[in-house]
This record gives sequence, C-alpha cells and structure tokens, in this order.
Amino acid sequence: MTHRPSRRRSLLVILLSISVVIAIFASLAIGARAIPIPDVIAALTNYDPSNNNHLVVVSQRLPRTLIAILAGVALAVAGTLMQGLTRNPLADPGLLGLNGGASLAVLISIVVLGWSNPHVFVWAAFVGSGLAAVLVYSIAARGGTGANPITLALTGAALTAGLTSISMFILTTDQQALNNFRFWSVGSLTGRGLDTVAAVLPMLLAGLILAIASTSRLNALALGDQLAQGLGYSLTTSRLMIIGATVLLSASATAMAGPIVFLGLVVPHLLRSASHGDYRWLVALAAPAGATLLLVADTVGRVIALPGEVEAGFVAAFIGAPIMMWIIQGKKSVSV
Repeated sequence: MTHRPSRRRSLLVILLSISVVIAIFASLAIGARAIPIPDVIAALTNYDPSNNNHLVVVSQRLPRTLIAILAGVALAVAGTLMQGLTRNPLADPGLLGLNGGASLAVLISIVVLGWSNPHVFVWAAFVGSGLAAVLVYSIAARGGTGANPITLALTGAALTAGLTSISMFILTTDQQALNNFRFWSVGSLTGRGLDTVAAVLPMLLAGLILAIASTSRLNALALGDQLAQGLGYSLTTSRLMIIGATVLLSASATAMAGPIVFLGLVVPHLLRSASHGDYRWLVALAAPAGATLLLVADTVGRVIALPGEVEAGFVAAFIGAPIMMWIIQGKKSVSV
C-alpha cells in the first residue's frame, strides 16, 4: 500500500513525458503549412536544405519548439518554487517583480540605448529580472521579521506596481518604444532563433539544478520555519537558494519568450494533489506539464486565426484563466 502513491506519481511523470513528445511532433508538423510526420522525422534525421518541408521544420519550427519546451519547463518549475516559498497558492514568478523588472529593463534598453532587435532584449530582460529580485529580497530582509513569506509577497507586489507604473508612463509618452516593445511583451515564440536558446541555456540549466536541490528545503519550509530550523535547515540559505533558482528560471523564460502569464500559476495547482505535497514530485511533474502546455498553446495559436497567428502568450492566458477560475471555484465549494 505504501508504494502505491509513488507508483502513481511515477506513472504520471511517464505519461506527462509522453505528452511532451506528442506535443513536440505536433508543434513541428502543424501550422499554416501542414507537414506529414514522416517528413518531420526525415528533416530531423536526414536534413535536405533543398526540401521546403525540411527547411520549414528545421529553420522555423524547431527553434520555437525548443524555446516552448525550455520556457514552459522554466515557468512551471519557477511557479512551483514561488508557491512553496511564499506558501501562497496564488503566487507565480511575477510575485518577486521579475516580469516588471524585465519589462522595464527592455524599455530602458529601447529608449536609452536605442536597441530594437528582439535578440538583444534577452540580456536586458535577464538583468532586469535579477535586479528586481535582489531589490525585493533586500527590502523584505530589512524588516524586523526578515525576508519571510509575507514580507516577500508584499514587497514584490509593491515593487511590481511601481515598475509597471514607470513602464506604462514610458509607453504612453514614447511611440517608438511602444512599437518595439509590444511584440516582445505579448509572449511570443517567433522571431527567436537557436542563438537565443544557446545564450540562455546555461542559466536555465543552473536554475533547474538549483531548483532540484531546493526541493527538500521546500518540504521542510512547508512544515513551518521553526520545524525547518529544527531539521537543520538555515532559513536564509534556503530562501536564497529558492529565490536564486526562481530568478534564473523565470528570467531565462522571460528573456526567451517574453512575459507569459498564468502558466507558472496554473501548472502547480493542477498537479499539487497528485504530488501529495512533496515538492520533489511536484517539480518533477511540473516540468513536463509546463512544456506540454506551452507547446500546445503555441501550436493552437498558429491555426486558430489563419492566415495569421495568435501569440502563445495570449493562448496560454486564454487556456489558463478558465482553469484558474475553475480551481478557485472548486476550492470555494469544498470550503462551504
């Protein structure tokens, strides 16, 4: 009997991993130009640059598929960490001001530095996210109770509001900045190449390693600060590890795909009961689920408005918002 939950969770990890593989092939095959699966496999295994189908698969769809996988994994795991750190089921990576910091940094790079290429926004977004997280933690830690879940959440919300106000002021007073910023801000997987993946991948992998190493600390923190300390965990070290992992993951995803909302919020919610509150399993489940959700959002976005397409960020929000409302309604029903 004691092995049944582990077997079920292992089976769910396998099923979610299979769903990622299916979503990858769908992403490579489906679009304005439908490509048969045998051609997709041939393009990946025996690329012929003179074949138009091979060219579409390798040069256009493969980069955005890889970005969807990496960004989906990063956002889902980052959301899991944030909900565990703040003990807030409505927390997501943006709670530390990461999205607000990234957006303002991109705007500053446009207005002050004159950047206009989405490829260089990667570094601006990454730096902005990191600085926002450092600022939130520094301010929260100055209080008498230190950087606890409540002070982190309140400080992050306040900083996000401030950064968003500054960004909106810039956007409403600078038309050129608005034109360059709006494509990045909706959360898009187009216009990015494998060079973007290569630039961000080391930081994303470091974030994943740190996240995996933090799962036992999250389990301890879920029991309360005193019990976590009694188990031998330093609260400061644990929180810095979790925040560091969240920053690396969320900043990497935002740098690659722009600020995509709801994914980091919804995925941990959907899988929390299956993990039985064990963050080791929740992270393992969230990673493939996040990748699948963003791949599906991007693929659906290509075909629902032909001959154009809807950006993945819009589709992810369209999928995530009803799920979130259903979850909240379900919790209300249970509590009545």
